[in-house]
Amino acid sequence: MTVVSSSPGGVDLAVSAAPRASRSEIVGIHGDRLKVRLAAPPVDGAANKELEKLLAKALGVPMSSVEVVRGLSGRNKTVRIHGLDPTEVRKLLKLP
Repeated sequence: MTVVSSSPGGVDLAVSAAPRASRSEIVGIHGDRLKVRLAAPPVDGAANKELEKLLAKALGVPMSSVEVVRGLSGRNKTVRIHGLDPTEVRKLLKLP
C-alpha cells in the first residue's frame, strides 16, 4: 500500500501513529506510511479520535469525513478520508 490511495468515495491514508507524545503533529513520511504523533493515550479509542481530529483539521474537512477503518488497536492504521481525491490529500499534507 502506498501512503495515499484511492478508495470508494474518497482516499485511504496509511498511518503510523505514536501515542502519548508531547503534542499532536504530522511528522512526515516514514517508510510507506505517514508518521503522526498523538498527545492522547491509546486507551478507549482516545488516540484514534485524536488522529481523526488532527487529520480533519489538516485537510480542512469535518471530523465526520475522517475515520480509522483498519488498525484500531495498533500503531499501523488505515484512515479513510471521504470527499477528497488522492491529489488533494497529497497537496494538503505536502506529500510527494
